Amino acid sequence: ARPSTPQDRASDPLRAHTDGDPRPEAGAQGALRGAVRKAAHRRAGRSAARVHASGVTRNANIAKLQAGYLFPEIGRRRPAHLESKPDAKIISLGIGDTTEPVPMPVVDGMVKAAQGLGTLSGYSGYGAEQGQGPLREKIAQRFYPGGEVDSSEIFVSDGSKCDISRLQLLFGSGRTVAVQDPSYPAYVDTSVMVGHSGEYDAASEGYGGIKYLSCTKDNGFFPDLEAAKGAELLFFCSPNNPTGAAATRKQLEDLVAFAKANGSIVIYDAAYAIYIESEECPRSIYEIPGADEVAIETCSFSKYVGFTGVRLGWTVVPQALKFSDGTSVNTDWNRVMSTCFNGASNVAQAGGLACLEDDGYDAMLKLVAFYKENAKLLKTAMEELGFEVYGGKDAPYVWVVMPGKKSWDVFAEILSEADIVCTPGSGFGPGGEGAVRLSAFGHRDNILEAISRLQAMYAKA
Repeated sequence: ARPSTPQDRASDPLRAHTDGDPRPEAGAQGALRGAVRKAAHRRAGRSAARVHASGVTRNANIAKLQAGYLFPEIGRRRPAHLESKPDAKIISLGIGDTTEPVPMPVVDGMVKAAQGLGTLSGYSGYGAEQGQGPLREKIAQRFYPGGEVDSSEIFVSDGSKCDISRLQLLFGSGRTVAVQDPSYPAYVDTSVMVGHSGEYDAASEGYGGIKYLSCTKDNGFFPDLEAAKGAELLFFCSPNNPTGAAATRKQLEDLVAFAKANGSIVIYDAAYAIYIESEECPRSIYEIPGADEVAIETCSFSKYVGFTGVRLGWTVVPQALKFSDGTSVNTDWNRVMSTCFNGASNVAQAGGLACLEDDGYDAMLKLVAFYKENAKLLKTAMEELGFEVYGGKDAPYVWVVMPGKKSWDVFAEILSEADIVCTPGSGFGPGGEGAVRLSAFGHRDNILEAISRLQAMYAKA
């Protein structure tokens, strides 16, 4: 849920001055840059003075990670651009962070809950680690209307990204993992952190021991599942981040059949499922018969209703899902959540419940439609410029292929010439090389201005 984190913002102190209004005051930017430089000098001085080291060795798995996590790395490059171009009015089409206000019916639900905490009758402390009962039931009703998921199988959390990490804890280290390539970088990075991988291989631009499942235009962005043979855990995202491709019913039937035959568990990321409009593409893997025996599904309110900062999501762990010895995955997940998590914020859960009431749900769908229109505008513009473009229909991301160019080079060109931040495709895995991702999360005037700049830039090419 989801790509933006507090660490992203900490690494990008100018973000608040560049993401919202594309016309920040130069004086404010200059003052902020000065403060950032002074703070950096102070930190450098303190670091130079330190000589003591503990006796604790570094986690060897974390030491395998290459460079920085994708989005903080993008954040580090933006201030450098502003240093060389102080008057630049940067527009971000990079990190997939929502920009529009949370709808008022949802805000009202959170305000009421927050105010209630100031009264004896409305105060509540620790809640159930699995989430509040009414919210779990409403999630089941709204998102799994066919009755394929019971509320007891839904675990409310602080978001999909957090649950992906906790799922790694559930399964433990030393697993054989397969991932779509390209895909959300948290799948690979957390797999490396917990010990599923070997060392990084510069030649293949991947980690030993991880099975990268190529998803390209040539295979309809759906991998050859034979390449995943032997994988215990298979990370799969639909619609895919970054390509925007949504899996069809037939493709998901093949995925479920493969997982059963291979003995795998699919970790199915449905964080953008509400954006799917193609009738042949299911919004949940549990629409496929038998999926409850092979799949865990994780989802989030982040991109549904602007909860990237509020933090609320859920993960479905079916009662029918078993380990090889027949023990319940649901039972073990409940133990993990009860041990490692105290439950989502009561106020955030009140907001989630408000999202699922009729007024809140309608407002949420209107917000999704706004971002979908942004995606359509971006996709149309890039197609008219002659690029090969994917996504933008069933997802809020537009995947633009740049033949013969490296992704980070394209990122640098667009930032330098158009003052626009995009996301280099190679940051999502070796299969993303030669493409960039454009995010539809932005104010409409920013999207239109970005299109105008890109048209001016590439019209000269």
